[in-house]
Amino acid sequence: MYGGVGAAQVPVWVRLRDRVAAFDPGLLRLAAGSRTAGALALTLAVLGVLRVPVTHLVAGALSSMVATFAIREKQRRRQAVTLALGFAVALVSLSLGALLNPYVVAGDVFFVVLIFCAVYSRRFGDRGNALGLIGFQVYFMSLFVGATASALPGLYGVVAIAFACSALVRFVIVYETPAGVLQRLREAFRVRLAQLAGAQLELLDAGPDEVEKVLEAVREGTARLHETAMMIQSRLEEGTSDEAVARLVQRRIADAELAAERLGLLVLNARSAERADTLTLHLPGAPVPSGVRLPVRGDATETLRRDLRALAMLVLRPVGEGGGTAMSHVRNRLLGYLDEENLPPAPPAVQDVFRGIGEAARAVLGLRTALDEPQDESDDAPATVRSREELDAENAAIAGAEEAEREGQAPTGLERPTTRAAVQVSVGSALAIAGGELLSSQRWYWAVLTCWIVFINTSSTGEILVKGYRRLVGTVLGVVAGIVLAGLVGPHTWPALGLVLVFVFLMFYTAPLSYTLMSFFVTAALGLLYTLLHTYSAAVLVLRVQETALGAACGIVAAALVLPVHTDRRTDELLVTVLERLADVAHAAVEQLSGGPVADLLDRARDLDKALGDLRGAAQPLTHPITPMRARRSTVQYLVALLETCAYHARSLAATAELLPAHPSIAADPRLRRACARITRNIATISAHLTDEHATAEVERGPSIASLLGSEGTPGVPRYGRVTDRVLRHLQRLDEAVVGLARPLGVQVSEPAR
Repeated sequence: MYGGVGAAQVPVWVRLRDRVAAFDPGLLRLAAGSRTAGALALTLAVLGVLRVPVTHLVAGALSSMVATFAIREKQRRRQAVTLALGFAVALVSLSLGALLNPYVVAGDVFFVVLIFCAVYSRRFGDRGNALGLIGFQVYFMSLFVGATASALPGLYGVVAIAFACSALVRFVIVYETPAGVLQRLREAFRVRLAQLAGAQLELLDAGPDEVEKVLEAVREGTARLHETAMMIQSRLEEGTSDEAVARLVQRRIADAELAAERLGLLVLNARSAERADTLTLHLPGAPVPSGVRLPVRGDATETLRRDLRALAMLVLRPVGEGGGTAMSHVRNRLLGYLDEENLPPAPPAVQDVFRGIGEAARAVLGLRTALDEPQDESDDAPATVRSREELDAENAAIAGAEEAEREGQAPTGLERPTTRAAVQVSVGSALAIAGGELLSSQRWYWAVLTCWIVFINTSSTGEILVKGYRRLVGTVLGVVAGIVLAGLVGPHTWPALGLVLVFVFLMFYTAPLSYTLMSFFVTAALGLLYTLLHTYSAAVLVLRVQETALGAACGIVAAALVLPVHTDRRTDELLVTVLERLADVAHAAVEQLSGGPVADLLDRARDLDKALGDLRGAAQPLTHPITPMRARRSTVQYLVALLETCAYHARSLAATAELLPAHPSIAADPRLRRACARITRNIATISAHLTDEHATAEVERGPSIASLLGSEGTPGVPRYGRVTDRVLRHLQRLDEAVVGLARPLGVQVSEPAR
């Protein structure tokens, strides 16, 4: 990560901290696991002091878990209100579970109604989702511990203790504020930016046999940096003091991300005989451009390696944090590459890398300025002073920009995702209840739980199929672990509860990484809880696998037959959304670069990124390793990579356009408006084919963007400068990528007119 230079001077604990920050951005997974395991431990400690029976210990453990993980709101006041409402919902759900337990039919009917309401409540945001989840899980808990009407007073006290312990851990022990989370996310962004610079250095030095492996590391580092940027975007509103600060941080994060991604392309170009295509960095397994060679050995190349290492250190250890005047000189040297006269003698491709390093250093400086960090200006070189002045002018322009509100028409009725999911889960749960009762009249609720879970955060039949498969695999592995652990722990209560705490922490820590791992830890923990309830046996755990398989099957059947949303339809809808937002960003950016009105381009670019992320998630069933359709899998991967390439160029155009009001070297060029017309027209043509199978329009392929502008030859207009050339390159690449989308989607491409 540190490029080998200066690593010895960095304390071990600092390097370890940076690695943890990069692995778990914002420490969100660590906080979630610690918060849930901490609430569980505190609840068990209080109940242990009160010497409650084991059944109540289990009820308290499950209640504290749901009271902690169900609440996802970011503001502490809203969390407190939701927790108080959730306690009331929990008492009602527990009471109904205990009172209806003797009445099989009435209990089953109510359970289905409760499931419908719990899923439908998601339409009311995080609070509705939390209350629905608490209602369902507490009712499930009442079935798990066999709650009765006579036991309700004691269980009320247990639930009250569980919610109180959850509140104490959330608001006092594991104290977390939106501003603190945002600060940790920014640190993670820096570390991942430095890691990416290290991977780019390895790409520069890799031998011919290592290039593919190192390029994959650059791809992964670029994707991880983008992931962190999106996480920061989602936390800006709550974590910053006002909207102007949020917009400024958003802009500087986008600048740093784009500068880092562009630097990777320039490094790849420096070791290639031909110019690298952007797609090379976005398509997994894409071949390295032909003619790859190592850069010519010489002073410039050695300087380049030194400066890539220095860039990583500058990102992590800024001026004023122990670097002394040495870091000031490093910063000045890197920023000096923004001036042509400071570029070392070298081939043009290598000089481009030096320019990219200068732009990355400027982006780092802008990020620190936006965050109001201490700035040591005593040793600033002229290039650094000029960069500060330009950044200040841009900051003022960003602060004065007005945000445009755009609202889309939301679906209604059964077309609303929450309504459709509620109906599907209710039908699937009814099937799971019926089938589960046939397998076991005591453990049937496991099938219902699985059916419920496979619908969470899924939108199509394919997603539900993949999630059901992963849960089944995790459950089978967890059953094996449960059998082993139950034999080791035996009847010893507190060692078993200690292991449950460990598994609960790991369950929430690994949940965003692997659903299979999460299912494994859940099942292993439940095996230990069965041991505590003296209901453990190998047959019980085998029954759990059967119920899990049944619940997943019922969920898949319901998703396939009741108001189905097929994966193809879902991905086509999301693909149209991505294309619409791509056209929106490209058109708005080119309009502003052409002298049109100022628009909120970065928000539109982030909307594009979010839509692309949704498409990537929805396409997982089509790209999963178990899919039998290998050709289709490759096609979908290629399409997503092309769209990521388009998004990169659109983000770059948006970032350049936002510089227009304040940057002295960028001037509006009305000719760009005509150059973008073909791109937006081609995007509209592809969207039309996706929404109407009878569409006959063809994608138009024509001369390059640069030649299109040159043909107009407006008298008195100066030849393109470096910034204009970059805009043209982005437009050209975007034009080529959009045309590339046509053939895999079955859209005809017209031959250019002679």
